[in-house]
Amino acid sequence: MALSAVKVKTAKPREKAYKLADERGLYLLVNPSGSKLWRLKYRFAGIEKKLSLGAYPDVTLADARDRRGEARKQLANDIDPGILKNTIKRSRKLAAENSFEIIAREWHAKFTPKWTKSHGERILIRLEKCIFPWIGRRPATEVTAPELLSAIRRIEARGAIETAHRTLQICGQVFRYAIATGRAERDPSGDLRGAIAPVKKKHHASIVDPVEVGKLLRAINDYEGFFVTRCALQLAPLLFVRPGELRRAEWAEFDLEKAEWRIPAEKIKMRIQHIVPLCTQAITILKELRAFTGDGKYVFPGIRSSRRPMSENTVLGALRRLGYTTEEMTGHGFRSMASTLLNENGWNRDAIERQLAHGERNNIRAAYNYAEYLPERRKMMQWWADYLESLAHNGVILQFKTA
Repeated sequence: MALSAVKVKTAKPREKAYKLADERGLYLLVNPSGSKLWRLKYRFAGIEKKLSLGAYPDVTLADARDRRGEARKQLANDIDPGILKNTIKRSRKLAAENSFEIIAREWHAKFTPKWTKSHGERILIRLEKCIFPWIGRRPATEVTAPELLSAIRRIEARGAIETAHRTLQICGQVFRYAIATGRAERDPSGDLRGAIAPVKKKHHASIVDPVEVGKLLRAINDYEGFFVTRCALQLAPLLFVRPGELRRAEWAEFDLEKAEWRIPAEKIKMRIQHIVPLCTQAITILKELRAFTGDGKYVFPGIRSSRRPMSENTVLGALRRLGYTTEEMTGHGFRSMASTLLNENGWNRDAIERQLAHGERNNIRAAYNYAEYLPERRKMMQWWADYLESLAHNGVILQFKTA
């Protein structure tokens, strides 16, 4: 006798599980816990089997009968509905495991140790906010160029052109990783060359006129703010390292007797240890500063906590208080200043590039040449400090005669 909706609803649990039969193999299994499960009993290739059709009340009697009908159609076509269901389930699980998001997170976890903490965090944020919501659940092998472009154009639409390009590059790296691990066949990001607006190159504002450099240095020497900030301002033009490298400097990295600062590879953009020869002027400033912050880890600790380095906006803010706008001078501008004036004064371009810690195309060569041109760089750094000192004192310009 066929079941009714009322009989299914009012079926009560017993001490042992029992069945309520419907028709053509369909029945309701009522468990002692009170759960009610739909099952279909069928035969395939002479073997009796059972197929789960879902749980009541999520699957009603009518729903269970519809699912029974689908299963019987499959049997009529010599298809085992149980095997088909398991195949579909495995396919969905495999698709989930091979989704762009899963692969991207795996790629990120694998390469994070090679990046700086901030760089790794920035990559993950871009993926989570700009890519995963749109193509994250899609199997990497099925993501098309138009789908990827649609996600990238959402970034482009808000005016973040450079971020759009960088995010596209990240996606390309993920797809290439998917190809290498056998979970994709091609990289659709390569089809998007020229599909988004080009990046307008931004140059860090910098002062390169010797007379104006002298004015800036005198302003820095007259800075009346926090002593640690003043020292950072004074060292920035002398050492011309990246702002992040300067503010995160640690006392353990300095050897004042050898007159050098060795920045660990993990702090350098190019991931290669960098040596900064220290001129006598820089050593004098560092000795004064060590009496103030030498008991801590950081050369330039934060104002609120000595356990953290100074804020990335500290030097920039100090320049603003000295009257220099973003269009006139930035923390990165000291690097452009040094590069321009050292080249104009005839110093070896390769020595300058090495001191700027610019990337070596051959990573293996770079690993062995972090000390390249070091004797010449020591002479150059002292000359540079003397040159700046001459500009700061009444604007007298010290000329360098090339060999």
